[in-house]
Amino acid sequence: MYLTSQPMILSGRSVIAVLGPTNTGKTHYAIERMIAHGSGMIGLPLRLLAREVYTRLVERVGANNVSLITGEEKITPPKAKYSVCTVEALPRETKVAFVAIDEIQLAGDLERGHIFTDRLLNLRGREETLLLGSGTMKPILQQLLPGITVIERPRLSQLFYAGEKKITRLPQRSAIVAFSADEVYSIAELIRRQRGGAAVVLGALSPRTRNAQVGLYQSGDVEYLVATDAIGMGLNLDVDHVAFAQDRKFDGYQFRNLNAGELGQIAGRAGRHLKDGTFGVTGRVDPFDPELVERLQAHEFDAVKVLQWRTPHFDFSSITNLLRSLDAPPRVPGLARALPAIDQQALEFLARYPEVQDLANTPERVSLLWDACALPDYRRITPAQHADLILTLYSDLARHGTVNADFMAEQVRRSDRTDGEIDTLSARIAQIRTWTYVSNRPGWLADPTHWQEKTREIEDRLSDALHERLTKRFVDRRTSVLMKRLRENAMLEAEISVNGDVFVEGHHVGQLSGFRFTPISGTEGPDAKAVQTAAQKALGLEFEARAARLHASGNNDIALGSDGLVRWLGDPVARLVGSDHVMRPRVILLADEQLTGNARDHVVARIERFVNHHISTILKPLDDLSRAEDLQGLSKGLAFQLVESLGILFRRDVTEEVKSLDQDARASMRRYGVRFGAYHIFMPTLLKPAPAELITLLWALKNDGLDKPGFGELIPVLAAGRTSVVTDPSFERNFYKLAGFRFLGKRAVRIDILERLADLIRPLLQWKPGAGPRPDGAYDGRRFTTTTAMLSILGATPDDMEEILKGLGYRADAVKPEEAAAFLAAENAEKGADAAAVIEEATEADTAKEEPSTEQEATATDEAPVPAPAAELLATPEVPVEPKPVLLWRPGGRNDNQRPVRQGERRNNGGNQAARSEQKAEGRAEGQRDGAPREDRRRDGGHNGKPRDRDGQRDKSAPRGDRNDRGPRKDRDTKPAQPQRFEAKPPRKEKPVDPDSPFAKLAALKEQMKK
Repeated sequence: MYLTSQPMILSGRSVIAVLGPTNTGKTHYAIERMIAHGSGMIGLPLRLLAREVYTRLVERVGANNVSLITGEEKITPPKAKYSVCTVEALPRETKVAFVAIDEIQLAGDLERGHIFTDRLLNLRGREETLLLGSGTMKPILQQLLPGITVIERPRLSQLFYAGEKKITRLPQRSAIVAFSADEVYSIAELIRRQRGGAAVVLGALSPRTRNAQVGLYQSGDVEYLVATDAIGMGLNLDVDHVAFAQDRKFDGYQFRNLNAGELGQIAGRAGRHLKDGTFGVTGRVDPFDPELVERLQAHEFDAVKVLQWRTPHFDFSSITNLLRSLDAPPRVPGLARALPAIDQQALEFLARYPEVQDLANTPERVSLLWDACALPDYRRITPAQHADLILTLYSDLARHGTVNADFMAEQVRRSDRTDGEIDTLSARIAQIRTWTYVSNRPGWLADPTHWQEKTREIEDRLSDALHERLTKRFVDRRTSVLMKRLRENAMLEAEISVNGDVFVEGHHVGQLSGFRFTPISGTEGPDAKAVQTAAQKALGLEFEARAARLHASGNNDIALGSDGLVRWLGDPVARLVGSDHVMRPRVILLADEQLTGNARDHVVARIERFVNHHISTILKPLDDLSRAEDLQGLSKGLAFQLVESLGILFRRDVTEEVKSLDQDARASMRRYGVRFGAYHIFMPTLLKPAPAELITLLWALKNDGLDKPGFGELIPVLAAGRTSVVTDPSFERNFYKLAGFRFLGKRAVRIDILERLADLIRPLLQWKPGAGPRPDGAYDGRRFTTTTAMLSILGATPDDMEEILKGLGYRADAVKPEEAAAFLAAENAEKGADAAAVIEEATEADTAKEEPSTEQEATATDEAPVPAPAAELLATPEVPVEPKPVLLWRPGGRNDNQRPVRQGERRNNGGNQAARSEQKAEGRAEGQRDGAPREDRRRDGGHNGKPRDRDGQRDKSAPRGDRNDRGPRKDRDTKPAQPQRFEAKPPRKEKPVDPDSPFAKLAALKEQMKK
């Protein structure tokens, strides 16, 4: 029962106040005094500090003699003589011989002050009572406790102001202070990147996690500590410098600047025992003014004038009376009624609930409600939410006597997970600390021992996981260990693994690739030079060893990539650049400066030898041609042009040179793999992926083409066996030629396929009506139509074929289907053929043409269905759709409306007429190469009498114009053989029309159809 008339009688007799700034040895003195008595008790402001003092006492008197009591933890040996408690866990009365209360200046704190005030006014030891704290408490203690003995202890070391420094320039063994978790994490991240790492201490961390982080700093694994003002509460740290990154904090009610006493409490952590310390600010805070600096250095702060107080006498007769008793004012000057604490705020919320009013109907239940309201708000939630949790617990306690075990199990289970990041783990620790407190409340659980062990185990596991996450995020282990070794003045040992990983003191510091060392991030900072020196010492020896191994390596260990890089065992060691000779690129070594002298020369020589060998092997025909000594005159000049063009020349560009070559010169060039085609002079063996890829690279090196669009894009097309491909207008056009393709507008065709196309077209233009069976695609000896064979080898559609033929210089005459039908019918009738059969055959071909192609990009195989162009020759009258005209292709003439001349092309007489005549002449010459007599040449009756070469293969390039290879005719049997001439034939004279010829009959048939 609270009695307003009860007088407050306070006395300081037998009480000793030991006051002074930080680093005066007050806590150490209290421990020494306590163990001098037979029993004792000490109260500390933090669970973390209580743990530290407990450990020191255990080392002095043994674990069986010391108990630890906090709100969340109880270690109580049966015969313990000494107790270490948090101030909240101290009893109001005791019979022990010695009592000490540390950091009593917190009695002025708005949130916890009333607890400290109550204990320092009421808790006494039988023989000795010590009050430890700041010198600012002296006047108020002498006022409240008359007769108290005050002992002032001076600081053991001096404190100096070091001014402003950037965070990245702070000295080692520094503590950086901020007042929010986000700011602490931000600073710690910056220090990790710049200086190797930092430990983190916040009040919200569990004691186990804070101990682990402090241990990280104390052991020297990291040189920096980032913390809130929690380090000002008596933590014993080896701090040389304290830097303030903030000077404002939220005190639970508002944001405010720290006063001089609070700054002094934190700055005083710098310097331990007899070692002086410094303090200062970072660039984020304005420098301290001189007056403040002087006060901090002299430890002169404003005295505490009032202490926070709340009545120790509660009226449990009803909730209303309990609330009224809590509002009782102090009756002694120097005390101020404390603001409502968390427990009082929760009670005020619960008093409004009808359910609580019904349950709290006796003094015992009101007292139980007040005990429940004492539950700490570890989760930092709103008062209303905290009150709801208390209501759940109180309902179980009031109705059933204990908290529901299933509810307890579910809440504990939710916290029992160690996954997640820092914030997640911190929230789970706050949750489990709540249930650790519940399990330690006497009488609240049916099986408290089980839940104490369970919650403690989970909290420890979560704390360890949080420490691991903090360390992983804010500590670079490699750098921190190296820095520790450097402080010990030890020689750093470096080694290199077989994979090129470089280690210094067992920590990965970089990667050696070929002859280049790349340090990993995080090696910057004041100790980077020592690390690099140790690494370079090992690299110097490794470079020499690698140079020797490379010099002795076989060609299989070295490779030239399509990007121009030379790799040795997979690592780049050199790159190629262009030179004056396209087939002799220069080698640029990729190596650090540590590779010097003979070792460097040997590496360069070996790589150059490999590159030359690689080019001469892959491009052997071209290399042999460039070195040919048996070529003279025009053939040598043509060979030079072919080498400079990397194996492909457009025939139109060297027409005169080719015409001037005699047969011996041509034969000598053929021995080097040169083929004289209708459209190109080229080397067929180079039209393969490997040579084409190397040719493209060599051209790109000489012409700065590695970054040009299309580089390397056409080699996979060639490797896939494609004979033609849709062109990409964004590609560099030269890449098509280098890959062996002829660019023909919307489509590019492999040049050897174009030569096969020329072989198919040549007999169609050489055939004359009446000179034998009409070949498929032949029309009148001057024009032709596209055939299935042409489309098949090109892998093209009829529309693509039009583009290709136009690109080659051919022109199309559009003829109505009925005219073509009449012409062919007349020509067949002239030979006595059955016209009906001819029309039926053409109709079947026309039906085949209407079937769509299933593969637009088909290669030169029989698998791709291609519509038969012969269907264009006839049109079925029954089809209502107007048939397409038949395209009759012929070599372009002088009067044709030709397309604009592309770059690198030129017009000649009638587009292709001169070239065609020149091909005929060349064909005649090639038929007699090496001076072979005409009677010795073999004939192939199955191929229209075309000549064969020495190997028995038909010479496809031999044109119709070579009459001497076609055997004797009746009108020539008696004529002597004429010498071969190598010029184009003059145009034939016009002859009068024979009325009996097929052409005359065709004209008559056309006139008849018009009628």
